Formats: sequence, C-alpha cells, structure tokens
Amino acid sequence: MSDDASREANQSIPTFADLKLSTPLLRALDAAGYETPTPIQAATIPALLEGRDVLGLAQTGTGKTAAFALPILNRLSPGGHTVQALVLAPTRELALQVCEAFQTYSLHLPEVRVLPVYGGQSYTPQLHALAKGVDVVVGTPGRLIDHIERGRLDLSNLKYLVIDEADELLQMGFADEIETILAATPDAKQVALFSATMPPAIRRLAAKYLDDPLEFKVSGKQATADNVTHRYLMVSYPQKLDALTRILEVEDFEAMIVFVRTKSETEVLAEKLRARGFQASAINGDMPQQLRERTIEALRTGRLDILVATDVAARGLDVDRISHVVNFDIPTDTDGYVHRVGRTGRAGRSGQAISFVTPRERRLLSDIEKATRQVLTQVPIPSAEDVNAIRLTNFDSAIVELLGSERLQFFRDVVTHFVNEYDAPELDVAAALALLLQGDEPMLLQPDPEPEPSRRDTRKRRETATDSREHPARPQRDREEREPTARRANRGGDYTVYRIGLGKRQGISPRAIVGALTEQVGLSGQDFGRITVREHFSLVELPTKLPTREWKALQSVRIAGQPGDITPDQGPRHSSGSGPRSYGEKPRTYGDRTRRGEKPRGERVYGDKPRRKY
Repeated sequence: MSDDASREANQSIPTFADLKLSTPLLRALDAAGYETPTPIQAATIPALLEGRDVLGLAQTGTGKTAAFALPILNRLSPGGHTVQALVLAPTRELALQVCEAFQTYSLHLPEVRVLPVYGGQSYTPQLHALAKGVDVVVGTPGRLIDHIERGRLDLSNLKYLVIDEADELLQMGFADEIETILAATPDAKQVALFSATMPPAIRRLAAKYLDDPLEFKVSGKQATADNVTHRYLMVSYPQKLDALTRILEVEDFEAMIVFVRTKSETEVLAEKLRARGFQASAINGDMPQQLRERTIEALRTGRLDILVATDVAARGLDVDRISHVVNFDIPTDTDGYVHRVGRTGRAGRSGQAISFVTPRERRLLSDIEKATRQVLTQVPIPSAEDVNAIRLTNFDSAIVELLGSERLQFFRDVVTHFVNEYDAPELDVAAALALLLQGDEPMLLQPDPEPEPSRRDTRKRRETATDSREHPARPQRDREEREPTARRANRGGDYTVYRIGLGKRQGISPRAIVGALTEQVGLSGQDFGRITVREHFSLVELPTKLPTREWKALQSVRIAGQPGDITPDQGPRHSSGSGPRSYGEKPRTYGDRTRRGEKPRGERVYGDKPRRKY
C-alpha cells in the first residue's frame, strides 16, 4: 500500500447529494433525519462508488455502517438469486444493527433483500430466505461457515465484501474463520475493511486480500458532548419499569427518548407507560414512514414528550427539546451508546443520559466508560419519599395557579351553594373535590419496604449493641454521623427562605428546583418547604441550619441548565391582597391536620405551602 494511496478523512464535509448517491437513497437518508456525512462517510463513499478497495481506520461512533452500506446499495442489481454483498461482523448484536441499517437505507428500494445470519437463531428462517434468494447477507463467522460448508450459502458471484470491526474479529479468535470465508469468495470482488486499531495482523490481512486499497483515517476525539451528564442505576430486570416511572416523575425533563433493544419492546413499553398515565409513543423500523414522520413532528412540537425507540429507528433524529435519554436496555456496543446519547444536548443545551444496568452488564458499563472517556455516576432509584414529595409539590402548585383563574368565581358560587344547602364544612368539600379528581388511584406511593438485613449487617448490629453498653454516650453520636446532614439540620423545624434568580420566564418549575437541589446539593424530598415560582424569580424554604458542604453546593447550583443565583431572601414579602406571609410558622402534617397557625375565616393566605411530612 503506497503513501500516495493514503488519504486523510478530515477534509471539508459535503452533503449526501454531493456524493452522487441515487435518489432513493437520498430520500431514505432525508426521512431518517441524516443531514451531512461524517468525515469517514464523506471520504469512503466516493472511493467505494468508484470501485476501489478501502481500508478504514476509525473509532466507534463515526458512522462506519453508512460508509459501506450506502455505496453497496447504490451499486446493487437486486432481484437475482445469488448473494451480491457479504458483511462480516464479530457479534450477533452488531450483525443485527448493520442489517437494520441496510433496511433503513433501502426504504425506497423494496426489491432489495437483506438477511442477518448468526448463531443462536433457528435455521429455518435463514434457510427459507436463502432458498428464495437474498442480495445482502450480514453475519457472524461461525454460522456463515456452517451455511457455506452445507452448501446453503453460495458466494461464487459475490461482488462486495465488508469486514467490519476487523480488530475485534481477530481478538475473538476468528482469524481462521475469516480465511475460510474469504476462500469461498471470488478473486474479483471489492473489499472494504474497517477497524478501530491497526495492529500488524490487520495490516497483513489487508495486504493479502485488498487490492491497492485507499486508506482513510479519522482521528480519535471525545465521543460524547461535554454538556451531557452521564448517570446509571443498578437494577434487576423486573425493577426496570418501576424505576423508569419514578424517574419520569422525579426528573424535570422537557422531552425524553427511552431506548430498548428490539422493535417489539418499543410497543410493549410504550403501552405500559400509557397505562400508567404517561403520554408515550413507540418508533421502530416496522413503522410506516408517514406514521414515523407524524410521531417525530409531535415530539418536535411538544404534543409528545416520551418516545420509546430502537437504535436504528432513532438514527439521525434531531430534536432540540430532547433533554433526557434513558437507556432502558443498555447498548451492547459503545457505538450504540454514543449514537443514543447524541440525541440530547443539542443546540448548546444541557442533556442527561441515564442508563439501567443489570448486575450481569457491568462489563458493558466499563467498556462504555473506556470508549467515551466519560465517567458514569451511579445514582439510586428514586424512593417513594422522593416521588411523593414531587407529587405534593405539583398538587400545591396546580392549586395556587388555579387560584388566579377568571373562571374561579363561578365555582365559588357552586361550592357556596353546596356548603349552605348541606351545612358542610368548606375543608371537607375541598377534600371531597380533590378525591373526586384523584379517583381510585392513590395519590401517594406506599413507603418502600426496608431491605432485608444481611448476616453481616446483623453481626455488625450485635457488635454495636455490645459497644454501646460499654460506651453509653456513643450511640446517639453514631446515629447522627450516619444520618444525612440536611435531615439532621432539619430537626428543629426552622426554615429559611431562599431566593432563586430564575422564574417562569426562564422555564423554571417547582419540579426543576427540587430535582436540581436534590441532585446537586444532596437534599432529600423532606428538606423542602413551600416553593413559589414567580415571573422572574422563585422562593424556596430550606432548613435554616444548612451544613457548610450543602451551603457551598447551593452557591453553584444550576437549574434547567442556568445558574441558580441562590441567596437568602430578605425577610417576609407581601403578596397582593393576602396579607403578610409568615415563614417561621410550625409546619402542619397530614396525619393530624395541624395548621400553620389559626387564621379567622376570610384571612387564609392562599399559596402558603407548608413543608410536607408523611
């Protein structure tokens, strides 16, 4: 391979139309939301369209699949009974991903037939498809050799061969299998080899099977944006749905994509979310194009907030308002993670990536951190206490907002008539109306059960009990050291009102405030008192005795991606027509219905939102 044949893939990026792809392919790319080629695509596609062999050196997440799939589809002569193109992939997951990509790009080429071939799947559908004739086969080495040796897969008329993730194929010990497969192909074929690294074994493979190839390199770079926060939850598979619904309640999100592995799971999960009261829609490769476009437009315009998708179905999806990506099923390759996370943090906005990881998937988590050079922070599943605090805050905020409605007077007259007619207490009428609105669904979650103590915990408890008899002064101190600092500070019931320099004009909501302070400061749902969001600022009650660590964290809080500018409020403020607002009153509890202070009828201050205990 000469140096003259080597090109760098860092030239100016043209459009897909400039690459001289066929009209059906351009239409499919436009429908999938692709805008401009990546560097490896811009460099590789013209060379493959010219019939040259190619050696591509690129990291994951650079768009290698489209770099070889589009030229192959552009040059195919579909409709025959022999395989024209073969793609070698190291794993079943990658083979399926490449196959789905071919199907996406051939949206307007219905005569093109693509078949995935991999172990672990029944032979029957593969045999039926091969008997009818396929144009493109994407497979793993073991099952491909099985079909070749049994005479079921004829590669004698092969025109295009792609070896994808060549370094991983060799690391997995498939060197002999690759040689066997290549021996079954004709000498006159176009070969493209892609690898993330270029060890001597790859060089020898390229020198042996590629004819004067053009070499393209894409320099490594950070695969994910700096403005995306990466988190993960350790969950068992049965916990995933409950964990997701709690995240949907606790997280302050504008729009969210939930990624799953299979097409069928998109529909199943979307239906389960709708049954739990969330507006969610599925998107997958089986959807008619018009329905796909309507769904994406609904997400873009705010008529839809939750989209359940597969990797390929969401490829090229560019919607600025997507604030969160949830990997309900963690991707099995790092390229998939980069692609998914790339759907958020657009147009300079901050983004959140949350992944569900089962104990068996820890290795995948480690691979993602190495490939993306990002540390994923582990966070717990939101507790019932956290969810209930948000529900009560939202309930109070909704009432406060409706108190300013012009339509309120009519319903005052209706309630007044009922109170006079039936001699019913106003508070009971209000509670009955809330119950009518809530229906049979409980408003609050039941407290999470205490985890079963392990033998080690039981042994430690015995040791602590023995120690406390010898040192009576220690147990209380030990309990305080283990208790969350913010909750210790909250024992006295004293609160300070803090002013936040953001309000409705900046898109702030009570949920955004609670979410930011619990995540960034370390507060819990119990530490919040009343939250009021005004046009240009907000007020929040927090424990007066905030420890130094929490106080320092409070100074740098960002809410909805904007600096919070949090300072102690300068004393009580007066709200028009409602009299002075008192912040130091003892908060009520839902158990004994104790009020903040006895107020005569007619002098109740609407908007006083005491801190909740439940």
